[in-house]
Amino acid sequence: MNPVKPGETPRTPWIVGVSGASGTPYAAAVLRGLLDAGESVDLVVSRASRLTLLDETGISFRDAHWQDDLREWLARGADGKPGTFEPDIDAVRHWSAGDLAAGPSSGSYPAKGMLIVPASTACVAGVALGLSKDLLQRAASVTLKEGRRLVVSVRETPLNGQTLRHLVTLDDLGAAVVPASPGFYAGATHIQDLVDFVAGRVLDAAGVEHDLYRRWKGDLGGARTIDN
Repeated sequence: MNPVKPGETPRTPWIVGVSGASGTPYAAAVLRGLLDAGESVDLVVSRASRLTLLDETGISFRDAHWQDDLREWLARGADGKPGTFEPDIDAVRHWSAGDLAAGPSSGSYPAKGMLIVPASTACVAGVALGLSKDLLQRAASVTLKEGRRLVVSVRETPLNGQTLRHLVTLDDLGAAVVPASPGFYAGATHIQDLVDFVAGRVLDAAGVEHDLYRRWKGDLGGARTIDN
């Protein structure tokens, strides 16, 4: 349960930023993975991502009712089926994206690091340029300046030269760039498997233990089921 390391407080969360790119199921899977691992989470949902969430799931994410909306969101499978999961969100704290006085806006606020999933190209540019136009970008800038782990799961295709340069800048600054590119060697049989693969790779980059996908063990064909 969220082990306390030297210099950490009893609650030292991972900050999760959700930007406006398509791929809200990726964010849901990462959040469930963190909570299943016993981690605390500080959640920042951008204004643009709320439009994407509404379009992809039909869920309106509202600051005044964020707990009900988050619980409904995390309970859905990647196929949109409600009631697929039973999330426990007690370890989640929500901050409004427009609240630049929020805890994660300061380097003195304790945090393990930050995961941005999915990350839009606009979000990538803002973080790379240090714009801090909202809490999501500000928290990412704080994460970098404090030398904490920043994982950016970009979800866009094709990528133009400008975005690629921004991603190289983030890599130079110490961030881990994890494209939302599902792998098929894990034996996926359902859309949830593909989503969980990406979420698992994001958590791998953060150093968070999970069992979201089958790891490669060097056995060719190991993911196949052979019917006799």
